[in-house]
Amino acid sequence: DLLHVGVAYYTKTVFLNALDHHGFNHADGLAPVNVSDNAAVYVPPAGPGGMGGGFMIVFYVLLFAAMYFLMIAPQRKKQKEHEKMLSTLSTGDEIVTSGGIFGTITNVKEDRFVVRVAENTKIEVGKSFVSTVVKQAGAEKS
Repeated sequence: DLLHVGVAYYTKTVFLNALDHHGFNHADGLAPVNVSDNAAVYVPPAGPGGMGGGFMIVFYVLLFAAMYFLMIAPQRKKQKEHEKMLSTLSTGDEIVTSGGIFGTITNVKEDRFVVRVAENTKIEVGKSFVSTVVKQAGAEKS
């Protein structure tokens, strides 16, 4: 064990002397970091962060802006168009629900539509579940 410590000390001394001989010292920007009692590793000291924290702030702002224009804005536009479509629906319009049920609106209530899906069969559908309009009432067939 004593031999091991002696060899490690000799190796450490030779290594440090070699570094100093080749011009690696504290003034050149290398600082010793003790890994254990028997060895030392030279790493560059922590300096300024290059572009700094300002770059990261700009990066996150640009990332958020890209996400907004690519994802959020188109979704809001689609939602507004859907709300406009729902507000123009009236009795006699043929619709398709999000569940795929085709029917004709027979009555408009505050939060839902009464939809005829077959002869003598009516269901109430929440307004938000109307997916598309097949034909507006009074519109000509094409």
